[in-house]
Order: sequence, then structure tokens, then C-alpha cells
Amino acid sequence: MIYLSYFSFPDREREYKFLMDEKRTCYDSFYPFKVLSENGLSKLDFEPITILYGGNGSGKTTALNVIGEMLELDRDTLYNRSNFFENYIDMCDYSIVNEIPEGSRVITSDDVFDFILNIRSLNSGIDARRDELFKDYLESKYSDFKFKTLEDYDQLKKVNLSRRTTQSKYVRKNVMDNVREHSNGENAFKYFVEKIEKQGLYLLDEPENSLSPDRKKELLRYIQDSARFFGSQFIIATHSPFLLSIKGARIYDLDESPVKIKKWTELANVRQYYEFFKEHEDEF
Repeated sequence: MIYLSYFSFPDREREYKFLMDEKRTCYDSFYPFKVLSENGLSKLDFEPITILYGGNGSGKTTALNVIGEMLELDRDTLYNRSNFFENYIDMCDYSIVNEIPEGSRVITSDDVFDFILNIRSLNSGIDARRDELFKDYLESKYSDFKFKTLEDYDQLKKVNLSRRTTQSKYVRKNVMDNVREHSNGENAFKYFVEKIEKQGLYLLDEPENSLSPDRKKELLRYIQDSARFFGSQFIIATHSPFLLSIKGARIYDLDESPVKIKKWTELANVRQYYEFFKEHEDEF
């Protein structure tokens, strides 16, 4: 399924005209101006899966942020917005051929990192509560408490519970289990599955971060199945060979000027991996 068929960005000439007319001279940066136009990127035509490939500074994240902002897609974390972002957005154009489903969103590596850190923070609080309960258990079990008035009822229940259960059962009854049931990589993959659980348009910014090779291949299959069987559309910024190998994906090489469409096996990053392993082939 295709929802977004194309997206166009201002070219150098249009950017130059705007900047020459601009009277605000107190800014050091005109971002996102002069980023995508530097390598001649003025239009992207999309397939069910489209990949923006390039090194740091190539503009792939900028392109995703501009598209996401123009389409007003949901996202979890903030991103770099300059004083000129709105001016730049006003100069962009796009075409929607099918209504974008509710729940479509931008998903970045920062979202995943924040998700993992939140789990760590929650677990830290649970661990601290658990330590408190260990101490509370021992104090209650071996105390010389005597019930005197109704005001002592809660303390009586605590003492009785500690005396008829083991320490571990006492703690489990009074605190939730640790949320972290998986590794960071597994939690990262879980985050993607939860966010891409239904039909939609998804912009993924370097989703391979935090994922092991096995999880990257699993994410690859999940993206392919979501596009093929559930009618989702993906625009992915990545330089991961695993994701670049997605069958049928249209790949834009943002390291080229002007930007070119290439096969994944033609990309410089992939060729470097290939040549490295060929050099060490006899060691496998």
C-alpha cells in the first residue's frame, strides 16, 4: 500500500532566493535550508518500502523530520527545530494517494533509547522498594509487637504475614515483579512491534540501533510482512546492510550528488563490508 506517493523539497535556486530576501541576520544556522539541496535532492518518489541511505550529515534524518512535520505524524521525542523550520516546510509539497491511517508515526532511535531508559528507571525504583521490603520483613518477623488497639491492626497484619511466609513471598506480595523481562535489544524490538502493530505510514530513523544482528534480521522480516500483508508503508533512514537488503525496497543514495537510486549491493557501505569479509574469507 502507498499512502505518500511523493514529497518535494525546495531546490538550490528557491532556497537562495529565500535566503537573499531574509532579513533576520542574527542566526548562525538556517537549518534545514542548504542540507538536502547540497546533494541535489529535490524530490522523493515512494514505494511501499523506501530507504534513505547515507552517512552522518547526508540529510536522511532531516528529510524524515521534514516529512513527518509536514504530515503532522505522531512522534515520542523532540527533534532539532530551528527558527527557519516553518519557512522550509512552507516550501515543500507532497501527494497523498490513500488516506494516511490513524496511528501513523515517526519512530527514531532516540525513542527506543528513551523507552529502554524508562524501563531501567522504573526497575531501579522497584529494586529500591524491594530492598526496603527485605528490611521491613526482618523487622516485622522478629519484632516483639503486641496488639493493643485497633490502631495497631495494620501492623498486626504485617507481622502475621511475615511470620507465616518466606522472605521472597513477602516481597513478591508487596511489590510488582521487575518490568525488565528482556535484554535491551529485546526491549528495543518489542518497542517497534508495539508501535507498528497496525496498518499505517511509518518513518523509521536508524531503527537498527540497539539491535543485535539476529534482531535486525527479525525487524527486517517484520517490516517486509507489515508492508506485504498488512498494507503499511515505510520510509527508513539507515545504513545497516541488514535493512538495506529488504527485497523490493527503493533505495536513495544521499551520499551521491545528485542523489541516485541504487541497488543495495552497489552502496559504498555494503561494498566495504563485502570486501572486508572477502579479504578474511579463509578465516571462516
